[in-house]
Amino acid sequence: MAFLHRMGWYGTLAIILAGASTVSTTTVAGVPSNPPGENVTMRSVIPAPVERINLDGSYRFNSDSAIAATGEARGVGEYLAGILRGQTGELLPFNNLGNIVLVVEPGHPQNGYSLSINSSRIWIAANDAAGLFLGVQTLRQLLPPPNPNTHNWAVAATEITDFPRFSYRGAMLDVARHFFGVEDVKRYIDEIAMLKLNVLHLHLSDDQGWRLQINGWPRLTQVGGASEVGGGAGGFYTQAQYSEIVAYAASRYITIVPEFDMPGHTNAALSSYAELNCNNRATRPYHGYGVGFSSLCVRKELTYKFIADVVNQVAALTPGPYFHLGGDESSATSLGDYKYFVDRVAKIITDAGKLPMGWHDIGYAPNLPKGTVGEYWDYTTPRGASASLIEWLLDAGGKLVMAPSNVAYVDQKYSSSESIGTNWAQPPLTLKESYSWDPTSVFPSYPEQSFLGVEAPLWTETVKTMADIEYMAFPRIAAIAEIGWSKLNPSRSFEEFVIRLATFGVYMESAGINFKRTPEVPWQ
Repeated sequence: MAFLHRMGWYGTLAIILAGASTVSTTTVAGVPSNPPGENVTMRSVIPAPVERINLDGSYRFNSDSAIAATGEARGVGEYLAGILRGQTGELLPFNNLGNIVLVVEPGHPQNGYSLSINSSRIWIAANDAAGLFLGVQTLRQLLPPPNPNTHNWAVAATEITDFPRFSYRGAMLDVARHFFGVEDVKRYIDEIAMLKLNVLHLHLSDDQGWRLQINGWPRLTQVGGASEVGGGAGGFYTQAQYSEIVAYAASRYITIVPEFDMPGHTNAALSSYAELNCNNRATRPYHGYGVGFSSLCVRKELTYKFIADVVNQVAALTPGPYFHLGGDESSATSLGDYKYFVDRVAKIITDAGKLPMGWHDIGYAPNLPKGTVGEYWDYTTPRGASASLIEWLLDAGGKLVMAPSNVAYVDQKYSSSESIGTNWAQPPLTLKESYSWDPTSVFPSYPEQSFLGVEAPLWTETVKTMADIEYMAFPRIAAIAEIGWSKLNPSRSFEEFVIRLATFGVYMESAGINFKRTPEVPWQ
């Protein structure tokens, strides 16, 4: 294993100070056994790393433990220090000769990292700070779970070389059907970061709510943001609050993808401004679950002034590359009007410096810019026109994010007896079904390079609280995270995955995550 290649002078110094270790066992993704003669649990990791070698011994935190992280690595070092200080109780000062070393150096795969632990040091290296952050998420899982009665903190010796299969590993949170405030969104960001997800797609508008302040259009939030499914109080983000979310996500190396669904799913906007309707009459606010009944007035120029204001303001607040225009379930818009609309909006998005992204229905549009991203939401066995739309999109130079509703929509019920969740896509959606699919197998005639990655959407028709979000997402989002990160392996096994997931459950419990104890897992 080429683990210590091109370490640079700083990494080499760390190894000299640390001394050598002897390899005892080797695993690829599986659950390792404890090294002989050592009473420290060799913990497993989700998502499964590319390569892992387990060693004798362990690193024990004590008063001499210190962190070495300079330059680009410093921010990740401070993040790690905050975690370790709270967990181990040690001071963990920063010291150039510290024995917990984070180093940025060339030679690692994009978003990949190397992690080495022996009795003298912990060492993480990556191309950039984002890779280091991902390595820290692995280290967190290797540590014992927080326990106020534990005073002798140790982590078993191991070496890991790891990098993601796909560059886009996302979660989607619908804040339009039910609104969730800034602190809830930050909590979800922290939770998905543990699983090495690097995108949070925010569904910011729908028939039931408009959730972001847009300058010059105050009624969007005054009227469109004033309620939610069931008629509750709703809510919205000011632009300052949205920027706070974007900055917090960036501190966890997560990209925000904003979505404003159109031309359908727009009743919140249509109820806010009469002039966005073809008949110049504002609709009533909508509090139900139905879809497909609303449409912006496609042939009005005012519609595109409105959209340009939204796109330009949101693009200026969002450093990520994508703007998601939705585009699904637009049955109230004629096909001709739909094609015209999507092409015009795609140009507005590219003029704002962003790549258009939309649900795969946007494949109907004839003039999408090269690089447009289609998000596939249909089943793992495509129905109707879905396969043709994907072919048109990819043949035109587009890319795919895979979120098949029958395996990746984590708002689907776990079982028919559940009181929360929907069941239109897969009644029910079990953990095993969320794990037992592969993104490229849905469209096998296209190369892996056509697929940006995967996403786990969470729609909130029935999801009202942060505890509800966690219950629906966890543990199924861990399965989607592993599909997005871990390389395709013929020996991939659900039975092996649930053993690792049982260990991860201890961490979810210690973090206060309200996860579902699904019956397939031997929870500890």
